[in-house]
Amino acid sequence: MGTRVVQHVSEELPSRYVLPEQHRHGGIPAGEAMPEPLPVVDIGRLPATDEASKLRVALESWGLFLATNHGIEVSLLDALMDGAREFFHQPLETRQKFSNLVDGTPRHKGYGCLLSQDQTIDWFDRVHLAIDPEDERDLSSWPHFFRDAMLEYAGESKKTRDRVLRAMATLLELEEDHFVSKVTDRAITFAAVNYYPPCPAPDRVFGFRPHSDGRLITFLLADKDIGGLQVRKDGRWYNVPTKPGSLLVFVGDSLEIMSNGAFKAAVHRVVTNPVKDRISVAMFFGVDGDTVLEPAPALLDETRPARYRKMRTKEYIQGILEHYSLYERMIETMKI
Repeated sequence: MGTRVVQHVSEELPSRYVLPEQHRHGGIPAGEAMPEPLPVVDIGRLPATDEASKLRVALESWGLFLATNHGIEVSLLDALMDGAREFFHQPLETRQKFSNLVDGTPRHKGYGCLLSQDQTIDWFDRVHLAIDPEDERDLSSWPHFFRDAMLEYAGESKKTRDRVLRAMATLLELEEDHFVSKVTDRAITFAAVNYYPPCPAPDRVFGFRPHSDGRLITFLLADKDIGGLQVRKDGRWYNVPTKPGSLLVFVGDSLEIMSNGAFKAAVHRVVTNPVKDRISVAMFFGVDGDTVLEPAPALLDETRPARYRKMRTKEYIQGILEHYSLYERMIETMKI
């Protein structure tokens, strides 16, 4: 394994970023406009019937939705995004003060991305931050440009997470706290602050290759000025719109498994821009690594058999990493 950073100004495209031909199919096609508006859910009104209905449509069809009235101050979201952009616009030597390397060995904390020596690299830079369990946080690896905003956002977003998870459980006629109870004090939450520099050959690389998130749910703060995020539905790629002050909420693999496939994990990717950079901040909410991922027992009976096999979360996440490098999804191996 090693670490790398994307050069922010590049005249030529290094070969390690170029997608193998079998994954390009003559070039990365542009996304389409969504055939219907992406569901917008007013979190503050949940579990009102009309909002719950919109949430159900989103979870069963797209695997994501735009969350408004989520209880997090827009000024905080703006401060976090502004701080992230300021960090990535710093000279390389400044950014590397927060490197994920410790004695030459990369870790999952700090600035820099992990990759295999033979792996094609996606066109992005990242700061990876351990949020929970709290005793595993390393604030020295959190760039001061957005440290305070991230700490506040991490706390506020948990309240929104729990409200969303309770609404999801209610839709499935489970106990309201079924999913929330899985998020123990040892549950894993991490943030990824992403930077996508301008790319000289956007038809030959991915900003982030197609994938679904492995955890329960993901909150994404997307760049309000530059697009690039796309979601797959029925074999076609659609451009995901943004709404100032909103959060994009994604269903992850863990929740798809726990819901026995009722809710679909969103398969998404990021395409690059030839002239403009892009920022995003993702917060991934998961469960404890020793938790066994399996469909909720209350969703199973003689007419509704389990559609996924069981696996410990830590083993599942390791499988995701292995399949990601092969342009495959781990969850496909879980289906019965």
